Amino acid sequence: MAGSGAEDTRDAANGKGPASGKGPASGKGPANGKGPANGEDEVAAGADVRDAAGPAAARTGRTGGEWARHWQYAELPGLDLLRARYVRHSFPRHTHDGYVLGAVTGGVERVRFPDGVRDAGHGGIVMINPEVPHTAQAGAPEGWSYSTLYPCEQLVADIAAETTGLTGTAAFTEALVADAHAVRLVDGVHRAAEAGNALAADSLLRLVLARLLRRHGGPMPTRTPATAGARTAERARALLEERLTAPPTLEGLARELDTSPFALLRAFKAAYGMPPHAWLTDARVRRARRLLETGTAPAEAAVAVGFTDQPHLNRHFTRIVGVPPGAYRRARAGA
Repeated sequence: MAGSGAEDTRDAANGKGPASGKGPASGKGPANGKGPANGEDEVAAGADVRDAAGPAAARTGRTGGEWARHWQYAELPGLDLLRARYVRHSFPRHTHDGYVLGAVTGGVERVRFPDGVRDAGHGGIVMINPEVPHTAQAGAPEGWSYSTLYPCEQLVADIAAETTGLTGTAAFTEALVADAHAVRLVDGVHRAAEAGNALAADSLLRLVLARLLRRHGGPMPTRTPATAGARTAERARALLEERLTAPPTLEGLARELDTSPFALLRAFKAAYGMPPHAWLTDARVRRARRLLETGTAPAEAAVAVGFTDQPHLNRHFTRIVGVPPGAYRRARAGA
């Protein structure tokens, strides 16, 4: 892909280290990158569609060989797109409202999940369900390049209902699989959207989501009965949401909840995968994204969500989203 770093020849890893190129990332499904699930996939990802996509759109945030474009295509509602190459950039622990499908096209991306670390090499698809805390950074000196789709919950639900027999809320049961064909489909969505080819972009999007849901989909795990600690964490989260711009201290929050600071820290991290202060930063960035999407200036958004000033927003927003808030806003204004 244009602008990517040195292509890693390994396939996606099995969750314990760099990929060996010997087979699927998980060994639990048919995602072996050897071909499409059916003839429709092959037709949709054919050379005619890829050639029609044209050159990649202008990218933002270039620095030291890194680049990124995070945007929305008006013809694909309910979807965000990110195409990027990162070398030094690392994403702190954060979550997403919707799903994440990251198709690695070069280098190695190292993702830390609550249950461990996975290294995704060329041909790997990283799948993340809503509200799952994770970090990401380079897993090789050359960094990593990827094309990522962020479909909303409703979009995934609609496709799951039409193409699978899943009941309840759909989820991906694997965090990482090797599927070179799915990577080509995801990259094809980007290229078609960049070229303004709405029919191809929509077709490829639905085909790749259906493919991954059929092969690696299942019902969203049900929440275990709430313990006293979980209930305390939920109340703490609600209080922080209400006071996003003026949060209490940890001691003050614990006192309101009739617990101790350390007990609250343990309960909150167990429930949400990160301590309260990290969750608060992530929540502020999420709210800032919604404001920027409506055209709010970054300086105004910073104050509105509780950051001290625009540089404070810039620092955290860029780390979590992957592009600066100004570039994020401009990309949506031109969608």
